[in-house]
Amino acid sequence: MTAEKFWMRPRMLSRPLQLISGRRDLNPRPLEPHSSALPSCATARFVANYSPTLGKSPPMRTAPKILHPCACGLAFLCVIGLTIRALAINVREQTTITGQLPATEKIRAVRLNQDAFDYAKELIKEGHVVADSRGAWNQHQPSAEEENEFIRLHGFGEYAKWHLGIDAAHGEKTKAQYKFPYGDLKNVHRCALLAIESRAAQYKHYGIENAALELRKRISASSRDR
Repeated sequence: MTAEKFWMRPRMLSRPLQLISGRRDLNPRPLEPHSSALPSCATARFVANYSPTLGKSPPMRTAPKILHPCACGLAFLCVIGLTIRALAINVREQTTITGQLPATEKIRAVRLNQDAFDYAKELIKEGHVVADSRGAWNQHQPSAEEENEFIRLHGFGEYAKWHLGIDAAHGEKTKAQYKFPYGDLKNVHRCALLAIESRAAQYKHYGIENAALELRKRISASSRDR
């Protein structure tokens, strides 16, 4: 039958045609069945049904979607997102706690003032000591006016010698730079050293805490010698 006669037959126009994929049959068997023939899975594949009346092929079968890797990837991203969120909350809480501390007590910048520590030891050796009890520092510490007058007469260099801590976050020649006063600008006070030990330990200024402890022991030793 010629191609022209084929296209003229109306019955055949309504029958969909099957197109061959073009791959060679794995078993080029004879026309009639033989016992050695392979099953139908080894024959040529039909890729689509084609109908001349419709003019297009119906949708072809596609490979099944791989869902497991996608699901695993989505779960992995969810775990990462939750972990990052938990870390962000923790950092925000820590920042909030640090931000609530007074600027004079932030941990990051305060260090031991070695010159003040050496000067305090000399004052104790010379007897410039007040062996008062815990809690008396609120009454014995100098007022802001007394500090300003001392700075006016002696300068910031002498004022710094009465403070065991230096806060690098503040500029030089400012009162805010100097922390943990141990005396009234005349004598070393035992109550001031006790207050320094407590506050330095609270904010993990261990060097300042140990320095105050050593000065307090020197005061106790000098009191026994007398």
